[in-house]
Amino acid sequence: MKHPSSRALYAYWDTLRAGRAAPERSELDPGAIRAILGDVMILEVGGPHRYAVRLAGTRICSLMGRELKERAFVETFAPGDRPELYALLDSTVGSATPSVASVIGETEDRRLLGLELLLLPLRHHGRVEARALCSLAAYTRPYWATLVPLAHLRLGSARFENPDDDADIPAFGGPRPAPNLRVLQGGRI
Repeated sequence: MKHPSSRALYAYWDTLRAGRAAPERSELDPGAIRAILGDVMILEVGGPHRYAVRLAGTRICSLMGRELKERAFVETFAPGDRPELYALLDSTVGSATPSVASVIGETEDRRLLGLELLLLPLRHHGRVEARALCSLAAYTRPYWATLVPLAHLRLGSARFENPDDDADIPAFGGPRPAPNLRVLQGGRI
């Protein structure tokens, strides 16, 4: 995780979960994360949108140029990236494992903005696969960011964060085995 908002939200989530797979939605205290609330959102899992935005921070909505509440989260992404995003969301929620991804936002006039997406599982009434706590934060704030909305987002690299270990796990394909290497004797001819 590179963005300060991602690191702060992850630390808060990790403290709340207290060794469990995920904390309860009712345990969240917005006042405890007030400095980053503009970069935070909650997704509802299931229903007609599969991943609907329940709450979205003001900085996120400002970057997108519209209110995201009650909309399908994947609709903010380019159509070609949606299958991979669904796979990342499904894996994060299904395995109750946090994930982080790099995202590129693009405006209609092709301006680009780098963002970081953090996905954290969240319980709701005891169900682990019910909600996701997220942050979507821009690395920079160019002058045009609130004047020209992002038309769509593109998913970059993604990985799972192992909350019980310091080692990261690649998001797709699972842990990579060590390569088989051999030393070949040789020399100059």
